Amino acid sequence: MGRWALTLLVINSTIGVGIFKLPSGVSSLLGQSAPAGYLIAALLVGVWVAVLAELASQFDGSGGQYLYTRTALGPFAGLQCGWFSWLTRMSAQAAIINAFIDYLREWWPGMDGTGRAIVIAAMMGGLAAVNYRGIRGGVWFSNTITIAKLSTLALFILLGLVLAGPPAPRPAEAATSLAGWADALVILVYAFSGFENAPTSMGEAKSPRRDAAFALLAGMGIVTLCYLFAHIVCARAVPNLPASTLPFADATRSFAGPAGAKLIAAGVMLSAFGTVSAAFVTAPRLMFAMAERGELPAFFAAVHPRFRTPHVSVVIWALLVCGLALAGGFLWNAVLSVASRLITYALMCASLIALRRRAPTADAWRAPGGPALAGLGIAFCVVLATRFTSDHLLVIGSVAVIASTNWILTRPQPLD
Repeated sequence: MGRWALTLLVINSTIGVGIFKLPSGVSSLLGQSAPAGYLIAALLVGVWVAVLAELASQFDGSGGQYLYTRTALGPFAGLQCGWFSWLTRMSAQAAIINAFIDYLREWWPGMDGTGRAIVIAAMMGGLAAVNYRGIRGGVWFSNTITIAKLSTLALFILLGLVLAGPPAPRPAEAATSLAGWADALVILVYAFSGFENAPTSMGEAKSPRRDAAFALLAGMGIVTLCYLFAHIVCARAVPNLPASTLPFADATRSFAGPAGAKLIAAGVMLSAFGTVSAAFVTAPRLMFAMAERGELPAFFAAVHPRFRTPHVSVVIWALLVCGLALAGGFLWNAVLSVASRLITYALMCASLIALRRRAPTADAWRAPGGPALAGLGIAFCVVLATRFTSDHLLVIGSVAVIASTNWILTRPQPLD
């Protein structure tokens, strides 16, 4: 994969269904200060992006955050990061699939029960078949969906800026509290997350040292512009944006009628499907990397003799995500994803600090003020964690117990 394929993978991994629910939630918390919230969130997330870019530029192998943490902090920390990364992605994809199903009901109102199960199984089976045969097919398919998704967003933004009238006068708003800003940043970070998935496939990139930083920084810059202008269109087109449950559809209906609203529902489904397709390129290779190091059963590291893909990991990933999507709804899976993601970000930042001390002159792209930037990233994780409930903390603890049990069962035993 070249730098533009990696850039598209970053964009596709980040822009999922969050953007289509984002404007109303952010507007309800920040009001007319919402555009500033997007920019602040982009800067804060940019801290993690810069840390990841430096780490990714130092490694040629697959595994992403898991590989970086294991190398810098040791096998136990690496295994914790691997499990949290794996469960984050698995639950995130299950949540996105459920969102896809919700929007599909706009076109197929009677779809439920057996129909829902058939659609989920067909989606996962089709993507598994594409990626079973090789990463080129998976990347090509992911890139095609990304281009179509960005075209839909660009059309929405351009038509909205041209056709939507000036925003209606709004009553004066009270100043947003610090708690409101913190809650808004939690929502925005959720929407901006996913960028960390792309470097998992660096083992199949042409030049990680040259392309990793470019792909991450350029990709997240494009994502920020998409989010910001999409919110501006929604704010202009929807009179009571905080009360809207489908802000993109409501905005499109105001300047393109019911047919336009139906079309944007198809765009949401396309975005969700594209994000799930990108995960098929990256997530099985995380499982493969863990199995190569003896931290998952050996069959996860099996390579197809003809297609040279981790075909067993691809199939198991499809089955697990399908099971979660069928068993749980959007909210349950999304909570697991958000809670575990902070652990991987904190471990990633700690890895940069350790590697800077160990190899201060390594041949890699260097994030400005690397250790201080990483410390800021850890502090940001701690601040966001204060906004979670006891249920979120219970999820984090449960995943840590699973990972620790895995460590006890798979670590090399000392010789007698």
